[in-house]
Order: sequence, then C-alpha cells, then structure tokens
Amino acid sequence: MEFSLDSILALTGDFFWPFLRIGALFMAAPVFGARTVPVRVRILLAVLMTFLLQPSLPFVDTMEPFSPQGILTIMQQIGIGVVMGLILQIIFGALIMAGQTMATTMGLGFASAVDPQNGVQVTMIGQLYLIFGTLYFLAMDGHLVMLEVMADSFTYIPIGTLPSGMELFSDIALYAAELFLAAVLISLPVMVGVLLVNLAFGVVTRAAPQLNIFAVGFPTTMLAGFILMFFSIPVLTPLLEDLFLAGFEFMRTMVN
Repeated sequence: MEFSLDSILALTGDFFWPFLRIGALFMAAPVFGARTVPVRVRILLAVLMTFLLQPSLPFVDTMEPFSPQGILTIMQQIGIGVVMGLILQIIFGALIMAGQTMATTMGLGFASAVDPQNGVQVTMIGQLYLIFGTLYFLAMDGHLVMLEVMADSFTYIPIGTLPSGMELFSDIALYAAELFLAAVLISLPVMVGVLLVNLAFGVVTRAAPQLNIFAVGFPTTMLAGFILMFFSIPVLTPLLEDLFLAGFEFMRTMVN
C-alpha cells in the first residue's frame, strides 16, 4: 500500500495544526502550565484533546509545514494558544500582586517562597492568594470552560486566519490594566487598616516616647493584617468569580 505526499500531509495536517494551538494553550494556561506539571503530561493532554476535537473541527486545506505559508500558520496557531493562556495568567498575576502589596504593608515582604506555578520567588501572602485563586478556578470548573472556549476558537478563528493584531494587543493591555486595578481593590482593606494602625502607633509614640515602637509595632501590624485578611475572605470569593468570568468573557470576545 502506497501513500502519496499529499495524502500524508492531509492526514498529518488535520492533527498537526490543531495540536499546535492546543499545546500552546496548555503550555501557557494556569494550572496546566505550572512548573510542577511535567512537559510530557502537557503534551499527552494536548494530544488527547486534539484527538477528541479533531473530528468536529472545520476542514483545513493541505499545506506543507515548512513552506512560507506553513511557517506563518505555525506561528499563528502558537500565538493564539499562548494569548488565550496568558489572558487567564494575568488574573493569577493580579492575585500575586495583591498579596505582595499586602505583605509589604504588613512587614512580611521579606518572607518569600518559590511559586510552584511560575518558578519565581513570591511573598507568602501572594502565594496564599494564588492558592485561593487556583482552588476557586478549579471549583468553578474554570479549566473546563477554558477548554470549551478553546474548542470554539477553531470555529470563529479557523486555522490560517488571525484577528487584527493591533486591536488584540490594545484590548489585552486594557484588560490587564483593569485586572491590576482589581488587585489594588483586593489589597485595599488590608492596606488601609494597617495604615490606620501605623498612624495610631505614631500618635502613641508622640505621647509616650519611651515606648519601644519597634518591639510592639511590628507584631501588632502583622496581627492586624492577618485579622483584616480573615475578615476580607468573604468579599474575596465573589470578586474572584467576577475576575474569572470577565476573563472567560474576554476570551470569547477575542475568538468571536
């Protein structure tokens, strides 16, 4: 039995082009793209998802992977997958930023640990909020919604096409600005509360100069910060839901 080059390209192309977009998404998306998830596991997940989605995907014209059109298509598919994953990564980056802001205000900026998802040093408070965000992301089936949006992207952005680049980059910049504004709102209660505690200690120091403010102030500031964090957790849950829903809506807007 003989196979021609065109038949081989047709068989491999139907699998190869979707695999690039799905694999790039798994490499960049939160949870799946964590440093603790081995690369082989991500590749196997991408292969499995490609096999499941391939029968329902639109028809792809045969093209050679190493031709100019093929190289451009490879860059397009990888770019689409990476951008979709980074949209959700920005949300987790905002949570880390909120935790780092609170840790610095509380005097815990020196307490840091390695983030297992990104492999960088983050404060312990930032790591705590990152864990909260990851658990809530999985609890609300965010990973399934992400895969659903990715599957719909093949219908609205067929292989070989790409949305307007300038519009896409400007929309992502505005979206990131809104999320980092949300990070400030998350950390604002703790920041304001700790600021009031520091102002109170300033007044006490002026009234009683013999008081050792360094021995009393730092533990009190940390304790006040933890108490405010505890009472702000009920407000954090709906805010996380709004952030993730906004992220999924932005992904749908991008692919539509």
